[in-house]
Amino acid sequence: MTMELRTIESRGPARQPVRRRGLQRGVTLFGLMFWAILIGMVSLLGLKVLPTLNEYFTIKRTVEKIAMSGASTVPEIRTAFDRQKDIEYSIVSIGGKDLEITKVNDKVVIAFAYNKEIELMAPVFLLLKYEGRSR
Repeated sequence: MTMELRTIESRGPARQPVRRRGLQRGVTLFGLMFWAILIGMVSLLGLKVLPTLNEYFTIKRTVEKIAMSGASTVPEIRTAFDRQKDIEYSIVSIGGKDLEITKVNDKVVIAFAYNKEIELMAPVFLLLKYEGRSR
């Protein structure tokens, strides 16, 4: 028993941790929650917008392909777009009837424009306006 007392006494006085407010670092619980909610909202927005961007670029590629194919009449171009739409599963916003087909300098120019609404939360929607044309 005496041996235990000596070892306890030989350690010296217990040190108290020094608290300096300026040197403490880290994130508070509220800060962590704020950043988690912010990152979650931005991720949710990105996940809802990316499919519409994919659809836009697919439509743009399809219009370019049809314009370069040499189709010259309006019904022929609309039919070609509808056939391509049946193949491409991601085109749902427009059809062949929505295309504006003109000729500029003896070259066929196909233009399109459409709106896409994305529901974020019950009464809140995000409206995206897409438009494009062939070269």
